[in-house]
Amino acid sequence: MSEHGPPGATLSETLEIEGVEEAARSAPRSISAADRVRESILTGQFAPGERINEVHLSRALGVSRTPTRAALHALAAEGLVDYAHNRGFTVREFPMQAVLDAYQIRASLEGLACRLASERGLAEEQRVAMEQALRDGDVILQHDILTEGDLIAYRAMNVMFHDAILAAAQSRMLMEAVRLTLNMPGSTHRHIVSFKHDDVRRRHDDHHRLYQLIAAGEGWRAEVLMREHVIGLAKKTV
Repeated sequence: MSEHGPPGATLSETLEIEGVEEAARSAPRSISAADRVRESILTGQFAPGERINEVHLSRALGVSRTPTRAALHALAAEGLVDYAHNRGFTVREFPMQAVLDAYQIRASLEGLACRLASERGLAEEQRVAMEQALRDGDVILQHDILTEGDLIAYRAMNVMFHDAILAAAQSRMLMEAVRLTLNMPGSTHRHIVSFKHDDVRRRHDDHHRLYQLIAAGEGWRAEVLMREHVIGLAKKTV
């Protein structure tokens, strides 16, 4: 189900509601189109196995068929969509075991990122980003009942927090390895496994503790906590 459109809305209708005019103005168009479709796949707006109608998608994105097709070929190279002659593009389906493997690998890599960030120290930019993410999460959790708008805000906060840790690790190789595990629907931190208040509260409490441990130089403890944090998501996925 779309997060912004009415129940039963198609992806194209959802993209139109979100306002694709802004994305269409960005350059180069093929990159902006790929970014928007990638986000829709990773957040579950595209269902696994769903066939992509290029005409409807290009209309929704506000671009011509050429950049739309270029974007889809780029996503096919990333492994997010499949292409078949005479069938066009479909969203790739990943077996559950592949998703669980991605969580396991991500847990180890993000745990390492926490330890490196702790050992190398937080730059002011990362410290500010993490503290802002923590404040944003605290504001969301002031609500007794979480809404679709809260889900969108929480997703943005979650991405900001985890990206700040990766940046603080100061390892391009590690960052690229983590990105591979995130580039799969179901295992990305854009995908929120459960949005019940108690579950979100526990995960955000983890964020607070992770920040405290990293800032205090407790790298090994931060690594263990991050592994538990990510593996806990995998258990809820099954």
